[in-house]
Amino acid sequence: MKFSLHVGTRFGSRLGAVCLLALPVGYSIFLIGHERHFREHLAQPTPTPTLAPPSPAPTHVPLDATAVVTVLGLTTQTALLASAEPLTLQASFVVSSGLSRALLADAQGSRMYQVGDRLPGGSVLRRVEANQVVLWNKGREERLMLQPPAARLLRPFESSVDAQPSVISTRYLRPIAGPSE
Repeated sequence: MKFSLHVGTRFGSRLGAVCLLALPVGYSIFLIGHERHFREHLAQPTPTPTLAPPSPAPTHVPLDATAVVTVLGLTTQTALLASAEPLTLQASFVVSSGLSRALLADAQGSRMYQVGDRLPGGSVLRRVEANQVVLWNKGREERLMLQPPAARLLRPFESSVDAQPSVISTRYLRPIAGPSE
């Protein structure tokens, strides 16, 4: 049996043509199957979730708000007690970012303290504000107010002339009798 070269090339070209035709046809059949499955899935009704029966109302006692506030270290809006510490607040340095500081003086002298430092009397500096500091002493907050200086460094000038009301002479406000110019 003899094969010619011409027959082999013709067979290869037909095989290539069949493959080129089969590839798009097979892919089209694949896409049609997926489209049918997608449309069937859309046609099905959507399941509605069933609601669980409502749970019975809790029978616990609500928490005491003041107890929670105390445990968290917060305070209620009550007036703070004056501190019993033998300290005077001389200056406060309030910083928006970082730790604020306070200049406190006692019998030994003045010293800078920052929030969280323990003071000589045993209390802890808790908060620094513009005109006061808040101390934590024996489980409660106490405040130490900024004391105004006893003697002012600059005093306003008071003259005796300013103290008397000025008298305006009405002599120049009266019309002058005589010929007008």
